[in-house]
Order: sequence, then C-alpha cells, then structure tokens
Amino acid sequence: MPKSLAANMRRMQRMMRPAKLTKKSQSILIASAFAPFTAATPKRGKAGNSQATAAGHAFGTMVKNMRVAQGMIPGNRQAPITRPVAPRVPQGAQYLARQHRCAQGTRGYQLYLPASAPKAPRGLILMLHGCGQNPDDFAIGTHMNAVAEKHGLAVAYPAQTQRHNARGCWNWFVARHQMRGMGEPAILASLTRKLMRELDVPRDQVFVAGLSAGGAMAAILVDVYPDVFAAAGIHSGLARGAARDVSSAVGAMRSGAPGGSAPAVIRAKHSPVRRIIFQGDADGTVHLSNASHLVTAALGDAPTATRITRNAVRKVGYTRSEFSGDGAPGALELWLLQGAGHAWSGGRVAGSYTDANGPDASTQMVRFFLAGGADKAR
Repeated sequence: MPKSLAANMRRMQRMMRPAKLTKKSQSILIASAFAPFTAATPKRGKAGNSQATAAGHAFGTMVKNMRVAQGMIPGNRQAPITRPVAPRVPQGAQYLARQHRCAQGTRGYQLYLPASAPKAPRGLILMLHGCGQNPDDFAIGTHMNAVAEKHGLAVAYPAQTQRHNARGCWNWFVARHQMRGMGEPAILASLTRKLMRELDVPRDQVFVAGLSAGGAMAAILVDVYPDVFAAAGIHSGLARGAARDVSSAVGAMRSGAPGGSAPAVIRAKHSPVRRIIFQGDADGTVHLSNASHLVTAALGDAPTATRITRNAVRKVGYTRSEFSGDGAPGALELWLLQGAGHAWSGGRVAGSYTDANGPDASTQMVRFFLAGGADKAR
C-alpha cells in the first residue's frame, strides 16, 4: 500500500526534534549557521572546578561558531579556502578553467568535457559546491567526472567567491538570490545557457545538482528557471524561500522550514522539472525535515509515494520513496539515509564533506537524470 510522505517522515522527525531554545542559546546558534550545530550550554556540576571546565568548553565552542558565522555573512573576509589538487582527467578528456561574465556578475568555473564525447556531449550537469568547498574539491569528492564520462556528459563547476560570501556559500538565504533575473540564479542560468549553445545541448538534457548551500541553490534554480533545467539533484539542501536572512537560515537548518517566503513564480509552459533528493537522518547541519519540505514544495501538500524501497549499501540503510507528479511517473525520488551526516553519500574521501559509505549519490543522480529512475539502486 502506498504510504504518505508525512507517515514515512514522522518517526525520523521525532528523533531529530530540537530542544526548546533560550534567547541566549538562539544567539549562539545564529553564530553557527553553516557548521554542524554543537550544544553550548554547560552542564551543572557538583564542584566549582567542573562547572568552570564546562563553562570554558562552552565558551570555546561559542567563539569557534562565531568565527563561522562571521564567515557566512556576505562581505566579511576570511582565510582563503584551500584549493586541492585538480582531479585526474582521463586521456582525451578536458578539465578547463574558465570565467563567465553577464549583466548580473562574474564567476569562474571549471568545465569537464568527456573523452567519450568531447565535441557533442550527451548532456550537461551544473554542479554547485557547498560552503568551504571549491570546484576542484567538489569534483574530487563527488567523483562526478568519472560518472559523467561513462555517459558522455559535460560537467560545469561554478565557483562562489569569498568576495560574495566569505565561507564560499551560495547565498540561498538572501531574498535577491531567490528570484529569476536577479543575483546568483541569474548568473548561473546565464552560464548554463551559454554552455547549452556552445555544446548544442537541449533543455531536456540539462541538469543541476548541489550539496548543502549548493543543494539549496539547485532547488532555487529549478524553481525559477524551469525552462533551463530538466532535473535537479539536491543533497542535504533546503527549499526555496525557507529563509530570508541569516537568522531565519539558522532556524531552517536546525529545525526545518517550508518554502513560501520567496515571491511566487509565474509558471511558463514547459516540461515538469524532476528532482532526486538525498538526506541523512543524522545530519547535524541541515535538519531531516527539510527533505520533506523539498518534496511538498515540488508536489504539493501530502504527496503519496507510489513505491517505497528499503535496502542497504556499504553498511548504510536507506529508504527510497518514488513519487509521480501531474500524472507522470518518476517525477521525484527521496532517499533517506540512516545514520548519515552532512556529507555526499558514496563520495571519495579525498574531497571534503563526503561519506564513502552508503548509496552512490552521483551515480544515482545521473541514472535518474537520464533514465527517469527506472534502474535498480547500486
């Protein structure tokens, strides 16, 4: 029997339900917006020394998180993000450093052209890194180039600059970056259109994927540019409109928040945008409930799964729920990963924010993009 999304999520959400916060605790949490949340309230001890030790630990945690918070605010400066060694490229393939300029701004990007189809790739994936990452790091950690090579796909990795966000986060929580024709969505859509013309790739073969802040921006892009993207892969992300500023971003990440605060989108005639969503149920940075908000934002309230599969890959159990939309099967897949944290599932340890265990998110995303989700999980 098909089960509703709410029923499938209820038990996990109870496990992830946050404790009530005091005003002091809220101020500390705001400071830790884009890092795993750590309780900073000292426990009462019987002796004065134990109280002092706990208080000192709490203060240290608060200072560390304050540094993170300062880094997430656009305009603040922070130490440069370390650039890892560039990913290995097979013979005949290319990994090019480029820059894209448009009316809304300029961003650098890396472009992978597969050896299997260097001049006429089968499709294009726009890959959006998370906070504290860059294109090389993200390419290595997700091993998306290797997956794309098997299918003749080109991959573009835009780079967020520390000038626009000191932690290198895409500004998904800022109102002007949640709208069509403005800010970062306009830059990324412009870049994608340029590559579509250059590589002669139609809209039906253009996809976007991202992790965390990149996942949230991917959700924004398919919402406001459904005429550009056919499908999205969202890993540990949030719905468009879940936040409007830093404070509400913290609340959405810690407790979950539905979309809706962003301006409504005027829907043009286009084929439906399909989505595949990955979320760990032990993610201490982006709350589990944000996955359900992504589903309802795409399909409406109380969607019902047409198929539910439970299995395990490399010691990580998962529940895969498939949904139809507008009468079309395979409109959305939701992968809930048991015990998984804030990391790209099935990634490579050489990259940051990756978990080598669990289903291979890159492989599953590309399978979903190209085949409509008919393949077996692996």
